[in-house]
Amino acid sequence: MATPARVDPPHHARREPDCCDQGHRGHRLDTHAPPLPAIGTLVSARGLTFARGGRPILTGIDVDVVPGEILTLIGPNGAGKTTLVRLLLGLDRPDSGTVHRADGLVVGYVPQMFAADRALPMTVSRFLSLGLAPTPVQIAAALEEVGAARVAGQQLASLSGGELQRILIARAVLRNPGLLVLDEPVKGVDFLGEADLYRLIADLRDARGFGVLLVSHDLHVVMAASDRVLCLNRHICCSGVPHAVAKHPEYARLFGRELAAAYAVYEHHHDHAHAIDGSPLPVGNDDLGDRSA
Repeated sequence: MATPARVDPPHHARREPDCCDQGHRGHRLDTHAPPLPAIGTLVSARGLTFARGGRPILTGIDVDVVPGEILTLIGPNGAGKTTLVRLLLGLDRPDSGTVHRADGLVVGYVPQMFAADRALPMTVSRFLSLGLAPTPVQIAAALEEVGAARVAGQQLASLSGGELQRILIARAVLRNPGLLVLDEPVKGVDFLGEADLYRLIADLRDARGFGVLLVSHDLHVVMAASDRVLCLNRHICCSGVPHAVAKHPEYARLFGRELAAAYAVYEHHHDHAHAIDGSPLPVGNDDLGDRSA
């Protein structure tokens, strides 16, 4: 399948990342989560702190992921997004704080980077069977569900970026997860491919009812189906709901209304700036000369 040419988003959606690395100020939407895990949560974290080599990576993180919710995690490079995901999944241990996962929680994970070895012959169906032992019927059903049935017999290394992402999602849903975690699932995919993947993720959530934790590489344009967007830069800067852009004439012109409906813009409202080391500075601090992510 030919990959369509990348289409840049409208000018208003291509603002510089000012929310976390340019000292943007405003009013915090969600300052803190409840002190204890909410009943029925899939994953809850309270007071997470993590450092590497003496350098703070995360400080005072509170977050909940609930069934049926799409939570999108955004932030600049080095903000600690992938680190937070690893802590929530139990792959790393926090220096302080607690993580609670629901009993028997099954997680389907789609990694940020996956490179198929072109020297290793492996079909899509064979890849999906590794370590999972699904039946051929289950493999066929998973591929059909993600819209990739026609590539079942193809070599994994021959797939386009969008096709490979669908296969990784199929492998994740073969586990029948209660929580689907996707670390930058549209990275390296053109905007039309992004819209299709966003719609697929939303459709899977609607059909299966699992929670979704999605890490996004974009600070402003996010998945429209997100129930919450959480902005991270070593601590939680703000959180809120995205604003759909499907009716905006620029998006409709570029993508058509159906694809434009997959996108939304997240508006940031902070009550602080960031120093060069990433630490928050309160509004009114006179020493804001060095600001950096």
